Amino acid sequence: MSVTEMFSYIQGFLSADQDVREDIRKVVQTLEQTAREILTVLQSVHQPSGFKEIPSKCTKARELFCTVRTQIADLKTKFPVEQYYRFHEHWRFVLQRLAFLAAFVVYLETETLVTREEVAQILGIEVVREKGFHLDVEDYLAGVLIMASELSRLAVNSVTAGDYNRPLRISNFINELDSGFRLLNLKNDPLRKRYDGLKYDVKKIEEVVYDLSIRGLAKEPESVGDK
Repeated sequence: MSVTEMFSYIQGFLSADQDVREDIRKVVQTLEQTAREILTVLQSVHQPSGFKEIPSKCTKARELFCTVRTQIADLKTKFPVEQYYRFHEHWRFVLQRLAFLAAFVVYLETETLVTREEVAQILGIEVVREKGFHLDVEDYLAGVLIMASELSRLAVNSVTAGDYNRPLRISNFINELDSGFRLLNLKNDPLRKRYDGLKYDVKKIEEVVYDLSIRGLAKEPESVGDK
């Protein structure tokens, strides 16, 4: 093979690879749009009247997750299954956002931490790497940490809405979450930096609870079944 033929072959390979990346980019853009729609639906729970609408908003979000599953099914067809990590960076961010949104929906519904398996089921993907398009552990953890920041905001807005018990329940949940993350030896730099932010979320929520306590508004947290 001559030098010219060799580089012509390489150019063909590069062009094919670029076509694959462009196809992936287009599908990821649709996923990002759907993620924004889900976030818009869930953001309304921060409004003073939003707490009464939590069930309906969660139902609407779950309907949009049906669209997510369809879009991810399309994404799976755009690259060879064994090359997941070769193209992972294209969808890493949106997958973390979707993991956060799934975690937030489950928390709003049950006030419990979503499992990685539950997130994968909501998104219509796998947990085991060998089975194909899957939810990486670090992407799941990143989504959970994004949710923690959202809950710190929810704690503040709960007080504004006159819901004084919710911040206490959120505080208990976030403290348990923090204890769980302390068990992990995080080597991933972006994930480690995001975990550092959890410390500020814990502090912010503790300040809300303290303020409620000195005002005599804090009561024992209700269980989900008591609400």
